[in-house]
Amino acid sequence: MPGSLAALRKLGVSIDSSQAYPFRGVRFAGGGVAVESDFPTGVGFGIRRPALHHQMIEQAARAGVILRWGEHVTGISRAGVLLGPELIRCRWIIGADGGTSRVRRWAGLDSMTRDTVRFGYRRHYHVAPWSQFMEIHWGDGCQIYVTPVGADQVCVALLSHGSQLRLDDALPRFPDISRRLDGARFATAERGGISASRKLQRVQSAQVALIGDASGSVDAITGEGLFLAFQQAMALAGAMEYGDLGRYEIAHRRICRRPAFMADFILMLDRSSWIRGRVLRAMARRPGIFANILAMHAGELPIPDFILNTFALGYQMLLV
Repeated sequence: MPGSLAALRKLGVSIDSSQAYPFRGVRFAGGGVAVESDFPTGVGFGIRRPALHHQMIEQAARAGVILRWGEHVTGISRAGVLLGPELIRCRWIIGADGGTSRVRRWAGLDSMTRDTVRFGYRRHYHVAPWSQFMEIHWGDGCQIYVTPVGADQVCVALLSHGSQLRLDDALPRFPDISRRLDGARFATAERGGISASRKLQRVQSAQVALIGDASGSVDAITGEGLFLAFQQAMALAGAMEYGDLGRYEIAHRRICRRPAFMADFILMLDRSSWIRGRVLRAMARRPGIFANILAMHAGELPIPDFILNTFALGYQMLLV
C-alpha cells in the first residue's frame, strides 16, 4: 500500500520497480455491484515476498546487521539471547518472530485483550492483470482478493472463517474470477496461514520489545501488516535511542489505532450479506463515499471527517 512504501523508504529501502507491479487503488465487488477508487496519493505495488525480503536483507547488511541464518534460538534471559549453548549478550531483545512468537511467551507478554482468527490461502497464476486495482470480491462467509504482482502474474488469496475452505472450493462462488483464471497455469502452489486480529495488553517489558505480528495484528484483508511493522520499527528505534521502551508502548498503541478501526469497519461487511449489499449499492451510488473510506484507510482523512462520511453512507443506505 502507498503508506507502507513511504514507511519503507524511511527505512532506506526503495522497491525495485522491475520486480513489482503498480496498482492505482482498490476495488470492491459483490452481489453484482462494484465500486472503485484511486489512492488519494501515490500508488500501491504488488511484489512477491521473496523479492521484498531480498531488498530488506540487503539494506540490513548495509546498516551493519549480522545475520545468522539457520540458528536456533532456545531462550532469553536478563543477560541476552541463547543460541543453543551460546549466550549472545545484549541490552535489548526484539521479538520479531511472528504471530506464534516464542519471545512473547518467554517474556510473559502473552496476555491479550483480543484474539480472533481467520484462515487464508493464496496461489499465484500466470495471467495478465485485468485491472489497475487491487480487487476484493465479497461472498457469503469469505472474500477473495486479487493483486497484480507482474505483467503476467496475479496473486489470488482467499480469507474465511473456515480452515477447510480452499481456493479450488471457493472460486466457483466467484464466477467472474473463475472465468478470468480459466486455463491459467499455476505459478506457485497453494499456501495457507492464519490471519489474526490480535491486541496484546503490553508489547514491552524491561529489556524485551515485540514488533510486527508478534506484537499483535489486524486482519490481512486490510493490507496493513507491513505498514504496521515498518512504522513500529521506526518507533522502536526511537525508544531504544532514548533508553525507554515505555515510549514504544505508547507509540505502538497510536500506530495500531487506525488500522484496527478500519479492520473492524471493513469486516462489518463480512458479518451480514444484507448490510454488505446495501453498503456496496450505496457506495456505487455515491463513489465519493468509498473514496473517503480509502482515504481514511490510507491515513489521509481525519477521523472526524470519516465520521461525517459514515453518516453520509448511512443516509445513502436508507435510499437504496
